[in-house]
Parts: sequence; structure tokens; C-alpha cells
Amino acid sequence: MRQRAIRNLAKLELTQARITRILDAAAGGKNNFVADRDAVRRYDQAAPITTTAARAVLQYLGRVVRHLATEGVDQFVIVGSGVPSGLPAGGQLHDIARDALRASAARVVYVESDPMVLAGARATIEPVTDLVRVVEGDVREIDDLLDDRVVQTFLDWDRPMAVLLLSTHSLNDDEFFHYVIKRIRQAVPEGSYLSLLQTTFDGIPPELLPAIHDLLAMTLPGHAIRNREEVEALLEGLVLVDPGLVWVPEWRPHGHELACFEQPSSSGSYGAVARIP
Repeated sequence: MRQRAIRNLAKLELTQARITRILDAAAGGKNNFVADRDAVRRYDQAAPITTTAARAVLQYLGRVVRHLATEGVDQFVIVGSGVPSGLPAGGQLHDIARDALRASAARVVYVESDPMVLAGARATIEPVTDLVRVVEGDVREIDDLLDDRVVQTFLDWDRPMAVLLLSTHSLNDDEFFHYVIKRIRQAVPEGSYLSLLQTTFDGIPPELLPAIHDLLAMTLPGHAIRNREEVEALLEGLVLVDPGLVWVPEWRPHGHELACFEQPSSSGSYGAVARIP
């Protein structure tokens, strides 16, 4: 444990923004650095939708968890959410799962690679509940992630679970992305679910694209962007839960949430949930 903590500290990068910390900063959280807040400011200057888009993503994740919990899923593996600290008290994803299940207890594993997110979540969540674990892992190392001791022992692999794959921005190679989905489908029990979140430029006005491209290259180098056709190709063979692949504000919204978006495309992200037969 001590060696891992030292390794995490050594990886901590204060001057380079990270997407999970940008999401946290845009949502009003505290688990971020000046570089992340500067990135939010720059994106808002280029296209003043960053804060709204971040909240749309968080609302989408909450609706996915709530829906799947009402379907009876009580185990969740959430990969790359950043565990944003800007959510209201009692509004974290594990809280939503617990509340939706009511009498049942939901087990949630957060998988994160950012040292600050790991430290913050372990300090604020794990000490107050026995039903949440925070695991160091990276979707780019999917085999190690699935073989992790905590992931293997904390969850019941004989019962359905939901895997929320949110760090798709780190998967630049579509062939490897297909492999990630294949490995998850092979590993999880029958009746499980897979949720994807993907950043896109499809809704960006053409006149803003050059500035957004340059800003992305400067603040988040290597961040994978995909259009709708590319995301559909990744989802080929999966049975999608209604309403299918949509802008995140359009995925089973509560009335007031969708009303906040005159253009759902301004969220900048597609979302989909698939049931694994």
C-alpha cells in the first residue's frame, strides 16, 4: 500500500490538465488544479458550453445508474468517472444506486488512474461505507483491471453487473477499443450491462472547430474524439437499451433536464447502454 501511494504521488501532474479533473472543475468540485480550471476557462471562451456540457455528462451517468438499479442491477464497475466532488451531498453515483435499490445494498467499484482522484475518493468515500471500493486501474490495461484482486473478490461474478466505461477518450486505437469491449463481454455474467460515453465534435459549429481542435491538442493531447458513425461501429453486435445511441441529455431524461438544453448536441458527448446477453 505504501509503495503504491508513493508511485501515485510520483505520477501526479499539476501542470497538465486531465479530463477527469476538468469535469470536476466544471462541475464546481475541488479535486482539480489550476491547469484544469484554466482549461475550463479556455474551453468556455472558445465555445461557452463547457460547464453545461460537464453537468449534462454527470446527469447522464446518474440516470444510467438509477435506471439499471431499478432494473435490479446492484453491482457497478465505474471506469474513469473522476468521482467528481462537485456533486451534491448524497448525489454520488454510489448514493444514487443505493437510493434506487432502497432495501438492497449496491456494491460499487470506482476504477481510476489519476492520483488525486484516487486519494480523494479513498479518503472521503471508503472510510464511510463498506459497499464502495476505489481501485487503481486504467482501461488501457483492461486485462489487469479485470484481474485486479479487489475487482475479483468484492463483486459477485455469478450475478449481473453494470460496467460504465467512461474513459473512452484514452482509447485512440479502435481495434483495441473493440478488444476492450470483447474482454468485458467475456468477463461479466449473463444479463449484465455495458454503458459507454464518447466525446464528439459532431455538434460543434464548423466555424469553432479550428479553435477547439487547437485547444484540445494543447490541453488534452491524445484525447480520442469520434463521430457518430465511428461510435456505432464500436457498438456493432450489442443490443442497445432504448433510446439507443443518443446525445447524453436525450438518454431517458427527466423533463426539467432536457428542457435545460435547447440543443442536446451542445453536450458534446454521446451515450449508450447495452445489455449483454
